[in-house]
Amino acid sequence: MENNNYLFTSESVSEGHPDKVCDRISDMVVDSYLSKDPVSRVACETLTTTNKVVLAGETRGPKINKEELISKVKDCIKDIGYDQDGFSWKTANIETFLHEQSADIAMGVDSKDNKDEGAGDQGIMFGYACNETDELMPAPIHYSHKILRLMAEDRKKGTLKGIEPDSKSQVTMLYENEKPVKVTSVVISTQHSKDLNQENVRESVIPYIKKSIPENLLTDLDPNEIYINPTGQFIIGGPDGDTGLTGRKIIVDTYGGAAPHGGGAFSGKDPTKVDRSAAYASRYLAKNIVAAGVSEKCLIQLAYAIGVSKPLSIFVKLASGDESKVNKVKKLIEDNFNLSPRGIREMLNLNNPIYEITSAYGHFGRKPTDKGEFTWEKTDKIDLFKV
Repeated sequence: MENNNYLFTSESVSEGHPDKVCDRISDMVVDSYLSKDPVSRVACETLTTTNKVVLAGETRGPKINKEELISKVKDCIKDIGYDQDGFSWKTANIETFLHEQSADIAMGVDSKDNKDEGAGDQGIMFGYACNETDELMPAPIHYSHKILRLMAEDRKKGTLKGIEPDSKSQVTMLYENEKPVKVTSVVISTQHSKDLNQENVRESVIPYIKKSIPENLLTDLDPNEIYINPTGQFIIGGPDGDTGLTGRKIIVDTYGGAAPHGGGAFSGKDPTKVDRSAAYASRYLAKNIVAAGVSEKCLIQLAYAIGVSKPLSIFVKLASGDESKVNKVKKLIEDNFNLSPRGIREMLNLNNPIYEITSAYGHFGRKPTDKGEFTWEKTDKIDLFKV
């Protein structure tokens, strides 16, 4: 018999985490190319370590000189908030090794002979939605993100003093009958200045738990189950404390482990890469299905082969008790959505420079903006899915 009562935990990391610094820089490169030519191709990886940033990857599109990219890398680091001895926007050594995209890959994915372009690679992508929060996201990852996002906002405004950019959070929740009913523990580890002791850090950070999580979920939280910098001081952080790489926080980027992940990272990839675009499309479908009241949960899987435009398979899973609706939902998807790489880009307007903002605090559960960001979070297909 299935156990419907359990503890579940998700973590988030801040924009100053070394891997997230890399995601930010890689997505800045994507936006830089798309802003000059919306059909640019980009696959950019970034590495950071002590006062060092290295960019590598493949591009096809406009010529962007190294000095322009290096200047934009510095702007990213400055905006995140790094001006430390071990990592500073002023002094970091930045190298770029971007080069032209492979002609073999281009041949497989470009449209020709009136045929639609193929997928840029094989792979499986998942999208998920559930009604645990207003954003139709799993509660543990949603609240983990919110804690760090609010801390970063106040740090940048100067109202959270002595707290530095590199932070991590973790929220554990008790589920009863598969519904989150209370928070049982919270972990926050944050880089701080040498002028703050751990009691100062605790006093500065704990209020963000109450700001981020509804009061009814915190009623029974034991103060001893709130862990702030549990290993002690955290002064050396960011790329000076740990090497960062693009694409190492894929579970943080998605659903916090509450749903499967196909394995491909998002950041640094233009929207012709189905690792990114099909994951966005899957979330768009799943969110609209849940928003329409079809089911409390929805998991979508899409599968692709390199050079083939149509998905090889579409898998739909709904919450227990809604299995009878699956075939109808799947047919609605097949009949109403063009899930080729081009079809997805056109449906969600993905050929725009909208990706740098996605690099921290999750690609999902965010609000669409008037700049065209997070179009995959719209719930404009509710009427279609009502079954």
